[in-house]
Amino acid sequence: MSIKGINMIGPHHICVLYVATAGVQGPLMGSDEQEIVLLIYVIIDVMQNKVVGIQQYPIRPSAADVNENILSEQLTAESVLTDEVIKTSGRLLDTALNEFDAYCQSLHIDPYTSGFRLITDGQLPIRQCLHPEACRKDIDLPPYYTSFHDLRKEVARFTNQTEETPASIADLLTSLDLKAETENEFYMRDAKDMVNIVHKLISEGHRFEFHETVTLALEPGICSKDDEIDSNCVVRARGLPWQSSDQDIAKFFRGLNVAKGGVALCLSPQGRRNGEALVRFVSQEHRDMALKRHKHHIDSRYIEVYRASGKDFLSVAGGSSCEAQAFLSRGAAVIIRMRGLPYDCVAKQVLDFFASGENSCSVLDGTEGVLFVKKPDGRATGDAFVLFANESDAPKALSKHRECIGSRYIELFRSTIAEVQQVLNRSLDPKTYDPPAPLIPPIPQLPLLPQHIITSGTRKDCVRLRGLPYEAQVEHILDFLGDHAKNIILQGVHMVYNAQGQPSGEAFIQMDSEQSAFVTAQQKHHRYMIFGKKQRYIEVFQCSGEDMNLVLTGGIPAPVSPAKAAPALLSPGGNIGNIIPTAYHPGANFPGYAPVQLAAPPMGARQFYPPPQIFYWPYPSPPVSPTSYYAPTMPPPPGAMPAPPPQQQQQQQLIPPDCIPMQQLPPQMQPIEARIITDPMQRSDHHEKIRQNFSNQYVELII
Repeated sequence: MSIKGINMIGPHHICVLYVATAGVQGPLMGSDEQEIVLLIYVIIDVMQNKVVGIQQYPIRPSAADVNENILSEQLTAESVLTDEVIKTSGRLLDTALNEFDAYCQSLHIDPYTSGFRLITDGQLPIRQCLHPEACRKDIDLPPYYTSFHDLRKEVARFTNQTEETPASIADLLTSLDLKAETENEFYMRDAKDMVNIVHKLISEGHRFEFHETVTLALEPGICSKDDEIDSNCVVRARGLPWQSSDQDIAKFFRGLNVAKGGVALCLSPQGRRNGEALVRFVSQEHRDMALKRHKHHIDSRYIEVYRASGKDFLSVAGGSSCEAQAFLSRGAAVIIRMRGLPYDCVAKQVLDFFASGENSCSVLDGTEGVLFVKKPDGRATGDAFVLFANESDAPKALSKHRECIGSRYIELFRSTIAEVQQVLNRSLDPKTYDPPAPLIPPIPQLPLLPQHIITSGTRKDCVRLRGLPYEAQVEHILDFLGDHAKNIILQGVHMVYNAQGQPSGEAFIQMDSEQSAFVTAQQKHHRYMIFGKKQRYIEVFQCSGEDMNLVLTGGIPAPVSPAKAAPALLSPGGNIGNIIPTAYHPGANFPGYAPVQLAAPPMGARQFYPPPQIFYWPYPSPPVSPTSYYAPTMPPPPGAMPAPPPQQQQQQQLIPPDCIPMQQLPPQMQPIEARIITDPMQRSDHHEKIRQNFSNQYVELII
């Protein structure tokens, strides 16, 4: 093959490197974190323009299972590779790399010189596949894998079409008027096409002058708030382990070139790392490849990668302190952050802290290598940054974590230039020391409804709970109702208290419909409420707003069993005996006790006693401060009994307020009979039977 001119510039050996993974190929290769399964090397002597060496290495993934398929359907269709070949002939990645290195030595070719250069189909084989996988497996790649030629860019330069780079091998063949290879001596036909393209470029006198480099070390750099950052070069990484350093983040993006000082760890308002970082790359091409590492892993954690702006990066990494600029420009290899220092600590104490003990180390430039973080008024914050000259000083310094200066133990963390800038920016900002906003925003005060609106209407869309433990709160009622709680309207939970402000053991719940109230009463009546070690059964009745009002004003007829909830729970009219809400109900702990119903003679006009109070909380939002509602003061009806004499008033003051005042029975009145119901579950049925046998005048007593 003839060569147009002698190529005296560039490498004397070009090695075509073809890489295939077990997952997707093409423009998404490497984005699925699949391992490499094939390496093909073809060494071409540039001076003679001929192939001098060929090596193909099937690679066995370290996580391969002998009983599972290894290769994707796409790779199987595009190559002659099979799972059987990988399982029988495959070797580990580091073994294949060492075998190729030895093969080059056998050909008397030194791959470690600048005269030997790899060439690949685009950036992905080296940057997205080989370097990330080698980093995950702790494989040290030979130096010649950090410098390579991009065949697509070489063809674009040769055809003077640098604005639009070919996207595939088929596009490369079209640009050079070459035909695709039909006879294939490799596992992948694309490898043979790449060799033909390189032969074409060499024969036409193309010189391989511009090569790509892979930066392995994260270089430090100082960023000022006045710098201009290209927003097309920045990403945000989220979900990082809190102990991650800038070096760990650079390893996650191994193969891509991060700009100097291009890793900025984000801090929370409390000054601690929050698991996010902003990363700045040298070009948009590298940023686009970084976005394809979305949900790749650091250990067992997957990392989210999103676009970010230059403004975002400057807000974290940009600094404006001249003192910080001078401190960071000393060229230190390691920065250690100290936290928890005594407020009166001086630089000499910090130097002695690191110089003492077995793992002693020296601070760079003595006292000039210590920077204390201070508030705007000059007071100490207890934080400081310390510089060290060598990387070997880092483990020695960090070994003193939680050792003491005086009586205080000191926390040590490896830090970054961007973190120094961020901490100093915050410490000098007066807004940093403003009282923090509450984690839970205050609940807006909803307008409270007047009681006469709450306790009105004849729609039976409410339920009445009786027998609640005195300690029961709204949350316990919601737990007791379970799924029925979702049908409670806003501000629909009402706790009833007696005139002395003590819990009465009752509550009213406003539901969104009569059907909801009916189903709740049906399914929750006589069910148990677990309160600590106590177990109480609760009575649940369907009622209306007017029924609620009767309870609060003192007139409560007997409730109806939920199973027979046809008539109204509380009679709207009639000459009904006066009943005050019960202050105590024995419930399930005293199964032998039950309501005792007494036949009483007609009483005089109803006497009104201090009404109970009703408190309610908005639902479903958390409870707010309870508000008292009192029944409106009602004048005594005509014909009311006159006030008792002073002596009788003194006797009445000794009667507990929960007792029911009754008129003295006439002498000719027959003795009153009572019945004690032993089975509490049949209480409602007995209510019905007894009430059918007596007149509308009755009194219900809860023992």
